[in-house]
Amino acid sequence: MLRFNALLNNPGLTALDAHAKEAQAAQKIWVEIAPDNLAQLSHAASIKNQQFTIFANNNAVAAKIKLFMPSLLIKLEKLGCEVTSIRVKVQVKSSPQAKPKVIKKISSKAGLNLQLLAKKLAGSPLGDALSKLANKAD
Repeated sequence: MLRFNALLNNPGLTALDAHAKEAQAAQKIWVEIAPDNLAQLSHAASIKNQQFTIFANNNAVAAKIKLFMPSLLIKLEKLGCEVTSIRVKVQVKSSPQAKPKVIKKISSKAGLNLQLLAKKLAGSPLGDALSKLANKAD
């Protein structure tokens, strides 16, 4: 137990905890003042040296935030925050992993019907395509 307490009192961990609390406070303020659609597509980083730093998910969101800057600064002033400027940075999030492609199969009854139609249309491009499709049935 003594080792665990020593780890919790580590100066590096204390600084990290202070930084996390600062970021949470900034995010709470950002959610209060930002329009809903912009708050969902961006997040606050910090308030340092009277500068509020916001990370936008893309360039379009950053441009929209810059358009709202005067009104956002007024809202910050009403909340009692000593902020003179808002700094907007673009921080692109990594794209989600692609979903695996689902292979759809046709039932054996549909395959049989396609095979019959392919025999009627034998020799044509459509008949050949239907024949290939029918062979992939269950």
